[in-house]
Amino acid sequence: MNLFINKKTKFIDLGLMDYKEAWDYQTTLFQSILDVKTSNRTANSNLTTQNYLLFCEHPHVYTLGKSGEEQNLLLKKEDLHTIDATYYHINRGGDITYHGPGQIVVYPVIDLENFFTDIHKYMRLLEEAVIQTLKDFGIKSGRINGLTGVWLDYESERQARKICALGVKTSRWVTMHGLAFNVNVNLKYFTNIVPCGIADKAVTSMEKELSTTQDFELVKTVLKKKLADVFEMEIF
Repeated sequence: MNLFINKKTKFIDLGLMDYKEAWDYQTTLFQSILDVKTSNRTANSNLTTQNYLLFCEHPHVYTLGKSGEEQNLLLKKEDLHTIDATYYHINRGGDITYHGPGQIVVYPVIDLENFFTDIHKYMRLLEEAVIQTLKDFGIKSGRINGLTGVWLDYESERQARKICALGVKTSRWVTMHGLAFNVNVNLKYFTNIVPCGIADKAVTSMEKELSTTQDFELVKTVLKKKLADVFEMEIF
């Protein structure tokens, strides 16, 4: 257990960034936290671990989680260039998803020992921050038992549609990857995949549900505050 609790979390808005570049940056931060934890254990040092909250957008890209099925990409890889998209098989949980402009991608790279040691709670709080954000914009959302993410019409088997996907990686309570929240995203790109490996559920966005393009920066500001609140982070 970390005896030197640090809830201070550095917020970094990466803007529009290539997926691989952002993945590499996450990995660097992730490893730096693990290195501190290793030093504390092996060298009997008392270093405090750092926490980071990254926001970004990506150019069109499909990512497949480590346990995902490649057949859930419905387009041939060699044809991805025709829609200006790229593809990566990555080290998070979950199946295939899409990232693109107009979508808020959040990567918390944090030491959960600074907050709590419960992966289930971590996932539910990520969802909760999005649920509360949507509520502020007049959209009712929630969860579906057995499925991760945030859903609209979540009580309806036929009408349920996903507005936020989750996929994370953890090691020794350090997290990376995170959530993808559809704000003004081009939903046509989801037709090239079986989103998250779920064939019978639709995908939506704030723009579609509210029938108007959203103030992207405002949504980011609200989501940032909700994340800080639910995790009791001290954002700087």
